[in-house]
Amino acid sequence: MKAVVFDMDGVIFDSETLVFRMWKVVAEKYGVADIEETCRACLGINATVTREIFFERYGQDFPYDKYKKEMSDLFHANAAGGKLPKKPGIRELLEYLRRENIKTAVASSTRRDLVTRELEEGGLLSYFDEIVCGDMVSRSKPEPDIYLEACRRLQERPEDCYAIEDSYNGIRSAKRAGMHPIMVPDQAAPTEEMEELADSILPSLHEVQQYIDKNCKKI
Repeated sequence: MKAVVFDMDGVIFDSETLVFRMWKVVAEKYGVADIEETCRACLGINATVTREIFFERYGQDFPYDKYKKEMSDLFHANAAGGKLPKKPGIRELLEYLRRENIKTAVASSTRRDLVTRELEEGGLLSYFDEIVCGDMVSRSKPEPDIYLEACRRLQERPEDCYAIEDSYNGIRSAKRAGMHPIMVPDQAAPTEEMEELADSILPSLHEVQQYIDKNCKKI
């Protein structure tokens, strides 16, 4: 084992809960139906594909940009300045990986400026050797591009790297890249497909640390 690559939203930060909550506020204001189901369909994908999913579900005349801006403004009002909650065990896991000299990276579908800002405000930016974001690759998860790029930047083979993910598309992406996916569920419950694709499904990042310590030989 040479490296661990983390998704960000729902893995490092408890941000997806806040996104769902803010979309519900906007949906109730404008009478948008089934917003939670739509948000769940968008887990793990980039902004371009998310936009397409909203248009597919609500029609091409859906004022997505207006509603998305309102949601984003609400989100940042509640998350800026380090207020975004971290997932339990993330700092301990990062400290452990540092002590073990295991490389780390972020592979997030979110755009780079926001990823960097949230990690910095959360006091976690210095833990990561590389950051790869949705606006840095041509294809979104579930395609393998973002994880392949992370491994390339880390200068490690995908088969020597683990990926920590919470979404179906993230697990699919890491598996297609040839990595070892570990699912830590957040908004999406594990399915039979996820059980087949993931090396392990664990309830929290605390168990991820225990799993790595017990099962992964440090090369």
